[in-house]
Amino acid sequence: MNQAVQIFVFLNLVVIGLSHLIQPQAWVSFFKVLRGYGHAGAFANGFLSLTFGSIIVGFHWVWEGIVPTIITCLGIAQIIKSLVSFVAPAVGLRSMSRPAAENPLSYRIGGILFLAIATLQLLYFFAIIY
Repeated sequence: MNQAVQIFVFLNLVVIGLSHLIQPQAWVSFFKVLRGYGHAGAFANGFLSLTFGSIIVGFHWVWEGIVPTIITCLGIAQIIKSLVSFVAPAVGLRSMSRPAAENPLSYRIGGILFLAIATLQLLYFFAIIY
């Protein structure tokens, strides 16, 4: 199951990372739309984070090795983000309203980070197989 989750995380990080790099203005627009829905927008953002994070935490609770630990921590962070969005939606809205949320450069930096984690994960994945 760990390999399936590794592939799932890799694919998500690559797609979202490339999207952040290539279409940062679309991400700015996306979060403007979510903010426009108020607490419901915070909930929508929470559902996205909860889905990604719960799959990781539910099927990849691994604390051995740097890359598996990073992946597990990523899942935990996503669950915490969703918890905040569901329990305190005003806080979730504030995080979507910070100045960085309006800056396309911040999405590009996030995209680079996602792709870096995906690259580390890919190298680790093939080291285990081969």
